[in-house]
Amino acid sequence: MFHDILNFLKDFGAWGLFIHSFFDAIIFPVPAFFLQVSLSLIDPSSALWLATVGFIACLMGTPFGYLIGKVLGKSLLYKILKREWVDKATAMFKKNGETAILVGAFTPIPFKVFTILSGCLNFPLWRLIAYAAIGRAIKFYVIGALFYYYGRAAESMVGKVSMYIFLIGVPIVLLALWLRKRIMLKRAAKVKAAAKSQADLSAE
Repeated sequence: MFHDILNFLKDFGAWGLFIHSFFDAIIFPVPAFFLQVSLSLIDPSSALWLATVGFIACLMGTPFGYLIGKVLGKSLLYKILKREWVDKATAMFKKNGETAILVGAFTPIPFKVFTILSGCLNFPLWRLIAYAAIGRAIKFYVIGALFYYYGRAAESMVGKVSMYIFLIGVPIVLLALWLRKRIMLKRAAKVKAAAKSQADLSAE
């Protein structure tokens, strides 16, 4: 059934990718990656445009996925996706929501899991969109650039490059978030120390 839907959307070109990517962030279980690759193979010169279409549609669909999570909770995810994916994403969210969203953009776990979970767990919507924009931009535009510069030969590169992005990009993302957390903790400690010092002076 999903194969037939993909073939149907493929006939509509960029508009088909827009629809697929939009619903990829909400409920459709097949990632937009597959249609993006298929359309880029047909016309590599339009690969960057297709990446832009997919990226914008994904961001537009993100708030709707978030709303579904707010209203229906995780029960919907268990019905449409593998329990393993949902449980892994939930564990990631409990540790650090920002990390979950950014890393989720590179993993095989469908991105809708993270948009819906964000709503379930009351993660701020603006932060979801901001971090989704970073992660999804990398994923869409790396594929788009490969096809734009290497043409149909890029088909054989996509799998390896995606793996390299995951192996290199994820540690960089985690390091950046760790550094950000350290800076915020240091600032909080300074503010606390300054407040304590002021309190001590007042007591004297």
